[in-house]
Parts: sequence; C-alpha cells; structure tokens
Amino acid sequence: MDVGGVRERLARRAAKEVEEGMVVNLGIGIPTLIADFLPPGGSVHLQAENGVFGYSGSPVRGEEDGNLVNAGGFPITVLPGASYFDSAVAFGMIRRGRLDMTFLGALQVSESGDLANWLVPGRRVPGYGGAIELAQKARRVVVLTTHTNREGDPKIVRECTYPLTAPKAVDLIITDMAVISVGSEGLTLEEVAREHSLEEVLARSGAPLRVAEPLGTF
Repeated sequence: MDVGGVRERLARRAAKEVEEGMVVNLGIGIPTLIADFLPPGGSVHLQAENGVFGYSGSPVRGEEDGNLVNAGGFPITVLPGASYFDSAVAFGMIRRGRLDMTFLGALQVSESGDLANWLVPGRRVPGYGGAIELAQKARRVVVLTTHTNREGDPKIVRECTYPLTAPKAVDLIITDMAVISVGSEGLTLEEVAREHSLEEVLARSGAPLRVAEPLGTF
C-alpha cells in the first residue's frame, strides 16, 4: 500500500466537504494535509488548538518558519489578517461552538456515530488532547481513517470496544475505501473508492451499511 498516496487521497477528498466562509479545525495526522488541497485565495478560516487563526497550507521547502506550525508541529503559512493567541483562547473558541467543522482521525466509529480515537487499551499515550472538545462542540465532525486497522479488523463497527472520545459525534466517515454518512437510522454508504468494489467495502465493514442510490465513486 502506498501510505503517502492514501493519506493525500483522503485529504483531497475531505477538502471537498469544506465550504467557503467556514471556520475549520484540522486534527493531528491525515487531517492536517487538507490545508494543502483547499482552493487558494478562498475564504476558509483554519483554526488550530496551538493558537493560530487564518493559516493555510505547507510553505515552499526551505521557507519554513519554526514559529509557524499547526497543532501537529508541521510548518504552515499564514494568510493576511491571521491572528495568534494562547491555547486557552483557542479552546475557548472550540468549547463555545465557534467551529463549523472539524476533521479527526479514528480508531473506531460505531454505527450510531460514537467516536473512539484516543486510546488503544494496553498502550500508553500522553493524553487525549483536544479531540473530546472538538468532537463534542464542532457543528460537523468528519472522520478520516483507514477502513481497517493494521491487523485487518474493521474500524467501522456496531459498537466501539475502545474508550470513547465522544458519543454520537460523527457526521461523515471518509476512508481509503469509502465515504459513509452517519444518520439517525445508521450508516449509509455514499461513495466507493474506484479501486474497490461494493462487495469488498461491505465485507470489510463491521457494521451494516445502507447503499445510497445512486452510489458515487471517488
């Protein structure tokens, strides 16, 4: 598997969910790549937990500024009118529901939209970071993840077996195989990746999927 290619493909597809004028947070990991696929010169406002509002994609190699990074520590560029603040203000924006959308990674997502993305039992982690606030307070939560884990087990499941980040938080799931919406009646398969079949997606999912008509591709 071309891991780098999969990551970029997920980020490119996810960028299509962003609309002009939105205030958007990009979670650590694959979501941070979305900034590189947003249309230049648009009016999307990217916010990061480490205290920057109004940033854009990666700088030209060699022009990085060590003081300008996203929440994952990777170099960014800033747009005219960008602002800087401390983490208390950044999380105040999140907790007051000022975000239109957030993109997060996931370990598991249940058929009711429960999100588990901070702890694999038995492994030590530094903490859950800002995922709990983001998942609870953003108006729309989009998950970017591989369809299965390294062992081949489904990440889309009937019920999460890992500790929850937030219950019934996820609105849309974008994986390397499919795009799946979360609704009051469960999960709906909206799109299938071109190199995969409908049967393969259904077989590698751990929860039942309704199939949209028409079924799209990406």
